[in-house]
Amino acid sequence: MPYKEKDTVKLFYTIGEVAEMFKVKASLIRYWENEFDIIQPKLNKKGNRLFTPGDIESYKIIFNLIRVQGLTLDGAKKYLKENKKEVKHEIKSTETQFAEIENKLKKIKKELMDLKEKL
Repeated sequence: MPYKEKDTVKLFYTIGEVAEMFKVKASLIRYWENEFDIIQPKLNKKGNRLFTPGDIESYKIIFNLIRVQGLTLDGAKKYLKENKKEVKHEIKSTETQFAEIENKLKKIKKELMDLKEKL
């Protein structure tokens, strides 16, 4: 029987990993955390920030509003306040999309592994 990798799901990300995802400095991640109340990382015993996938989705929205659409911080805050329900729905629908993509990739991987066994 071939070796099968275990699927790992990361529950928390460090500030360095989040900064790397968005190609920004960690100081900007900390700054946005202070400016936007939708980001609430957990703190470990040492005081290091641990970001959940939900926090990452919130950062994606904020990054899009500020860096892509060009809104100011106040403009982004106003947008988030006025569209709170849509933003929460957007985060949940994005998580659902990721889950669907993950399931499709698992199915493709299984098919490829089966095909490899037949060779």
